[in-house]
Amino acid sequence: MSDELQRLRAEIDNLDTEMLAMVSRRAQLARRIGNIKQGNIYRPEREAQVLRRLAESNPGPLPEGAVYRIFREVMSACLALEQPLNIAYLGPAGTFSESAARKHFGSAPVLSPQAAIDDVFRAVEAGNAHYGVVPVENSTEGAIGRTLDLLLAGSLEICGEVQLRVHQNLLSRATGLAELKRLYSHAQSLAQCHEWLNRNAAHLPRVPVSSNAEAARLAAEDAESCAIAGEAAAMLYGLKVLAANIEDDPNNTTRFVVIGEHDAGPSDLDKTSIVFSVPNQAGAVLALLEPLSRHGVSMSRFESRPARGLGASDWKYVFFVDVEGHRSDRQVAAALAEMRAIAGFLKVLGSYPRAAA
Repeated sequence: MSDELQRLRAEIDNLDTEMLAMVSRRAQLARRIGNIKQGNIYRPEREAQVLRRLAESNPGPLPEGAVYRIFREVMSACLALEQPLNIAYLGPAGTFSESAARKHFGSAPVLSPQAAIDDVFRAVEAGNAHYGVVPVENSTEGAIGRTLDLLLAGSLEICGEVQLRVHQNLLSRATGLAELKRLYSHAQSLAQCHEWLNRNAAHLPRVPVSSNAEAARLAAEDAESCAIAGEAAAMLYGLKVLAANIEDDPNNTTRFVVIGEHDAGPSDLDKTSIVFSVPNQAGAVLALLEPLSRHGVSMSRFESRPARGLGASDWKYVFFVDVEGHRSDRQVAAALAEMRAIAGFLKVLGSYPRAAA
């Protein structure tokens, strides 16, 4: 072994020791803060500010995503000293929702899989989980209607968002497509991989199931079956990847929201989600959106949906809108006040930091 190699390894060992001492000191400070704080300990806006500052200060050579992941884990472990968290997510284990929950909260919290989106909401509302993670829209297939309905009808607020690049894989115990007789997958994933399946596996009957993780579980029990799912499900159920990244859109992304009993404070780079209804008359929607334009508030999402849960008759709609900024920002607050005065119904679903990398 060369003298230079020994010297470099010794320097790394010394740096590791220094890093451990600094992380331990950070954990001690986090514990003291937890003793001082009253009520909710988790502050999504503070975490977003810290991660954003570190990413902006990153001198390299680590990429920005690696910096986020490293410090997310440090913050996750420190938060667990202040307040151990229980996070409900759309299960079972191995779903993209679990990956989104781990991306946002790190590895320290207890993750509680739920059978349906309704169950995630109920777990948080009943106090059995501190927060929930549910999908709200996909870049290919659009909005997740059940999530929108529950946000409209329930009392929980959005306090965070997660964007997850979704890579779909064909998984099986078999060694090739010729051995397969059926394909399991969630309906959305079947739609996201429609063209690839038509070209490469048109002979396979497609069986929709409740989740990709459930598809992987079924494929693990039958060597003549395959599933569309992510890498986490492949590892969990011991399946081989017969074909990787089979989604039709290489930029396929799912957006998840974090739900809780509160939203987040301002982080200087935020979104606010609202839902409203308007009288059924010409120009009503345009009139309600006009205050956003006049106050210089950018709208990043607009989605219409039947008005379930409001006692409305058939063919009445509500409109889900995301705007840039926090509800406490002067321009956003002014626009919302004017909108509320003329809307038939308006509900702020939450303000929260925009998703990190």
